[in-house]
Amino acid sequence: MIGLSATSLAKAKRLTPKVFRKSARTPACHLLRALETFNSLGIAFVSLSESIDTSTPAGRMVSTVLGAVAELERSLIGERVRAGLRNAKAKGVQLGRPALRKFSPADIRQLRRDRRKGTSFKQLAAQHGTSVWTAFYFCKRGKRSS
Repeated sequence: MIGLSATSLAKAKRLTPKVFRKSARTPACHLLRALETFNSLGIAFVSLSESIDTSTPAGRMVSTVLGAVAELERSLIGERVRAGLRNAKAKGVQLGRPALRKFSPADIRQLRRDRRKGTSFKQLAAQHGTSVWTAFYFCKRGKRSS
């Protein structure tokens, strides 16, 4: 957070950083989390160079505004991520981990035959060049549909 231990914070009554600007450059949510931690420990945060004192009504208002900025920042990041995913899908990019290999219907039948013979899923995966989950998925899917 700011580089102080919990025991040193618990003993403090007021925290006055030399330079507030450096902590203000971190994302607003980190700064707000630090201010909330200080508040829960009963520590007033005072920045002399920026005239911020969380023990006063004006200082509490500043921390409330920082909270709103942090929430806006989180929302904007989420929107950008969702927009990027929509854009990638529109361009035809396949999301997720690529398959280890493609299975033809004959491959799936052979995998199921091997399973009926008592082969474990781990051995099936090794024999057919796939993951244990894929071997399990193809074997169990066949039981439900037939």
